[in-house]
Amino acid sequence: MNERRAARYGRIYDQLRDLIEGKSPDLIAAMATICAVLRAKMTHHFWTGFYFVEGDRLRVGPYQGPVACQLLEGGGVCLEAARAKRPVVVPDVHAFPGHVACDARSKSEIAVPVLKDGKVVAVFDVDSDEVDRFSEADVEPLVKILSLLDPYL
Repeated sequence: MNERRAARYGRIYDQLRDLIEGKSPDLIAAMATICAVLRAKMTHHFWTGFYFVEGDRLRVGPYQGPVACQLLEGGGVCLEAARAKRPVVVPDVHAFPGHVACDARSKSEIAVPVLKDGKVVAVFDVDSDEVDRFSEADVEPLVKILSLLDPYL
């Protein structure tokens, strides 16, 4: 990740901390705020949102962008992140076995699990309409941003 992008993540974290810490009424509001700010500030974010874990499937939560898949079952990037309990970075979704195309314009994706007491409760997902827009360098700043949800989990 270039320095400019790293600095942008830092500014976004500070902005979100000011908007969320002690101010969000609940988890949904905090998630919605994260989605809105990231989608507005990170121009390569085509779709930014959360999916809640419900057994072996995921149900859509707060998001910004085109209409989402309401339920994810069977496979896909988000379910892989939930099952593995680790972030999954996909430079080209067409090369990912079992990719679920909620929108055909999606080209690359990153999914980060949201954990409470070691259990995945949700998955944060970002799609780009460009190939190779995410890397492992995006993981740490996104995990830091998602840590703002900890008091609400």
